[in-house]
Amino acid sequence: MSTSSVSKGCFVFKPGSKKRKRTVAVDEYFTDGSDDCGNGRERFNICQTLWEKIKMDTEVLQEELNTKILDSLLDFIKRCTSSFQSRTDDWTSHMRASEIPTAALVLGVNVPDHDVTFQSLSELLRKSVTPFAVSVQAKECAALKNLMQKVLERLMGVGVTLEDDEEDTGIHLPHKKVSCSVSALSQWYKSMMKTRAIKSPDKTGGSENGFSQSPPIIVIFKDFEAFNPRVLQDFILICNRYIQELPFIFIFGIATSPSTIQHMLPHSVSSLLCIELFQSLPCTQHLATVIDKLILTSQFPFKLSSKVLQVLVSIFLYHDFSVRNFVKGLQLALLEHFHSQPLSVLCCGKNEALLYAQKLSHQDVEMVRQLPSFMSILKFHSMLVLNSLTEVCQRFLKDLRKYHKNYYPVLKCLHSLTSSLPKYPLGKQIRELHISCMEKNVWETNEYESAMQLLRLLAKDELVLSLRKCADILKPDKTKKMKSALQQLENYIAKFEQLDSKYFFFFFFFFFLNSTTNYFKICSSAISLLRSYLTPPELQPLNEVCYYSSSGVLRRHLNATPRTSIQTALSHPFYYLQNESLKTDAGTVSNSAPDICIAYKLHLECGRLINLFDWLEAYATVTSAAEGKDPDSEDFGKVDELKHARFIQAVSELEFLGFVKSTKQKTDHVARLTWGGC
Repeated sequence: MSTSSVSKGCFVFKPGSKKRKRTVAVDEYFTDGSDDCGNGRERFNICQTLWEKIKMDTEVLQEELNTKILDSLLDFIKRCTSSFQSRTDDWTSHMRASEIPTAALVLGVNVPDHDVTFQSLSELLRKSVTPFAVSVQAKECAALKNLMQKVLERLMGVGVTLEDDEEDTGIHLPHKKVSCSVSALSQWYKSMMKTRAIKSPDKTGGSENGFSQSPPIIVIFKDFEAFNPRVLQDFILICNRYIQELPFIFIFGIATSPSTIQHMLPHSVSSLLCIELFQSLPCTQHLATVIDKLILTSQFPFKLSSKVLQVLVSIFLYHDFSVRNFVKGLQLALLEHFHSQPLSVLCCGKNEALLYAQKLSHQDVEMVRQLPSFMSILKFHSMLVLNSLTEVCQRFLKDLRKYHKNYYPVLKCLHSLTSSLPKYPLGKQIRELHISCMEKNVWETNEYESAMQLLRLLAKDELVLSLRKCADILKPDKTKKMKSALQQLENYIAKFEQLDSKYFFFFFFFFFLNSTTNYFKICSSAISLLRSYLTPPELQPLNEVCYYSSSGVLRRHLNATPRTSIQTALSHPFYYLQNESLKTDAGTVSNSAPDICIAYKLHLECGRLINLFDWLEAYATVTSAAEGKDPDSEDFGKVDELKHARFIQAVSELEFLGFVKSTKQKTDHVARLTWGGC
């Protein structure tokens, strides 16, 4: 559906079948006119399969990473639930009974990732602890009455009446409404417990669905820092009055620090809470796990170049720390690669890739010959003729797969050796080492040489331990080269162990006087064993098939620059509208352009203050030319009501976008707010 407005805005349309339309749009994205090889359908299917694999693997990984903290939370809530049911008359129990059990869940500043954690937590609680678990957010709880209303509605499943319900909320639910008060919640909870007792008369302290006889009421505050402190204080005070009747448990979702509780709640309120702290994994550790499972593996055929990976990591580190958004960026890179690279049909499993390679058409083969990595091969192997290229492609695809199988284990070995060295010469994170290896021959860098010198200075036991870790990394791999490398590495370890410990320090000292010592030879050979497998991927034939390298395109998609986009649209409307009549030379705008574009171009020719009447006359002159009027006629440039209205609308839109504003200096002028381009 289209609108008549030129400027961007918010419009509400009746929702349709969104899921189906989206699928068709993505399908057409691969099979449009840019499909040079006619394999758009195959690329779309492969891309969709890999997309779903990323999504599924990420969800499984998220569940695994959240398991520990969710289990700890579950144990805490179960302990609190049992304490509700086994209260005694001693002083300690009495004091604890007057406090609301509260879990301070510190999740970190990666706010976009919190929703997945809270969703898993809510499902786990409703499944194994209590059916009475609700979540609230600050944006829907601006006042105490809103917070009370949300909690009661989500617990009781009915509409809640406020005193000014008809004026403020306008909520009209088909169910019976109750008053918005904790006393009403208490009555409802007692009636629910009586109903449960009649249905499940179990005297052993449990029920048929695994819940306790008095399941707790859990309220999850997803974004604790964003709540109004006064609203939280009043809510806690009210709930505390009913703690003997209602088994409340609070969960505070904290993004910054546990000290936030002290800043938001005075001692008179925080003393009513029995707080226990729970800390989730750091988001950087979560990212490292995602990179290890999705990127640093030979099981996933799609790869990122060093610059693309740097773009995604920099957005993660300097914008939102969101692993969820990092994965979205990975999926976007996947989509762009399969759309822009016709030969990406070969970026799939081993058997499928070889099958597609056998079916390469004449046009496909020509595109293979034009790949930079393949052209470099032709310089030395000119005998590769057109008819044999299909077999050559199959061989190169096999070699590329073997390269990845050897590269990643050796990369992890080198990281294991160097990550514990002082000052981390090759980087603390494995992604940093991976980027270095992809950019150039890492052993030719000063950082690599520094790392090797530090490794040679390690004590024998430390070096043997590091080499054993490398051997453990190589053991699961079954390729011939990795088996051979493992055997050589174990031989070097055996030679180190043969060095007598009491003579080792002599060798270590003598190293500075004579570098042909046994220790130096063995150490250098053991370390150099790995580097032959770490050649940059750009040296591998057909690497363009699976490596996405358009970092600029990805950056433009992920790093939105609204001002640049708006100025481009106003200065060059053809860029977005693709209307041939709007094509002009650089620095000019067609007189048939939208009104806002004409007004924007004219305002660029003015100074700090713009005379509205002069601006209107200039606008009328341009639009008269667009209407085809004779420049010598009396009507040319004349301002009529229609042009006046169009001009006012254009100026209003420019004011809305922040280019001009009204000024008190001169009532018939506006002030210009922007200067220069982006």
